[in-house]
Amino acid sequence: MIPNLLKKNKKLIVGVGSALVDILAHEDNGFLGRTDAIKGGMIYVSKDDLDHIFSLMSGEYHIVPGGSACNTAIGIGKLGGQARFVGKCGKDDMATLIETDLINNKVEPTLFRSTSPTGRVLSIITPDAQRSMFTFLGASSETQPGEITKKCFENAAIVHIEGYLLFNEDLIMATVKAAKAADAYISLDLASFTVVEKSKKLLEIIVKDFVDILIANEDEAYAFTGDSNELKALNRMSKHVHMAAIKLGERGSHISYINKVINVEPKGPVHAIDTTGAGDLWASGFLFGLANGYSLEKSGELGSACGYEVCKVIGAKIPDEGWIKIGKLLEA
Repeated sequence: MIPNLLKKNKKLIVGVGSALVDILAHEDNGFLGRTDAIKGGMIYVSKDDLDHIFSLMSGEYHIVPGGSACNTAIGIGKLGGQARFVGKCGKDDMATLIETDLINNKVEPTLFRSTSPTGRVLSIITPDAQRSMFTFLGASSETQPGEITKKCFENAAIVHIEGYLLFNEDLIMATVKAAKAADAYISLDLASFTVVEKSKKLLEIIVKDFVDILIANEDEAYAFTGDSNELKALNRMSKHVHMAAIKLGERGSHISYINKVINVEPKGPVHAIDTTGAGDLWASGFLFGLANGYSLEKSGELGSACGYEVCKVIGAKIPDEGWIKIGKLLEA
């Protein structure tokens, strides 16, 4: 366990990030070339650009509430944990969709409002189940540093920040400072290798001075450390944080704490339909376990189970039957 986490008698996990709606569509690899997508990565686009990409799509699409930290907070709520989400959205139907989804999943919404449209992410899912994202931030990009205060993190054990906030230096600095003022541990998910590549210097400062728990997948860990060997990358990630984790997809994950590495096995073989939200839900299980006094091994196992179940469906929402299976793991 992280030292003193339970002594604080806090179990609340607060996610901070972009309040977005996910638009999920299946396309072939050729579509990525025609739209200049980054395979497995993310690029920001204007609303006009997003509308143009829509015009090139060949099939149906699904609309669901999303955003990395929002997905994580909802997963924690579904696990029975205490969760809050902080972000900014518009005053439109998509904002209502986000707020309703948070409440229905037992997540406390702290949503700032804007007259701009609610942001959205178009996730293109290719036959290999990889997702390549086009992001129109809309209202979510208008969160002001002054809006993020210590009160946002009142009673929080862990504040979980999505790496996309690194694109706004003033905002992420306000967030980490407010989280520390609230006496919370800070968890940072690196979010995308493109985020790491474009924000390397700021990321290094944030990790060294503020982060307690650092979470990445293989590509993000390589972009951050420059080391293609996952265990060496994990060791470098661990230099300035209490705990580091690398998610390895179908190979499980590694967690490092006090010079000890725990290898977490995957929950089982699965033909992934869509990897959207897999990392976000892994973080749900892992952070829920930490905040509720579970061992690192058990917390990693919960993360693996949540990531496994979400890969069976389109989008970042695990169906009820998946949560029933995860619930049995909690009871074991």
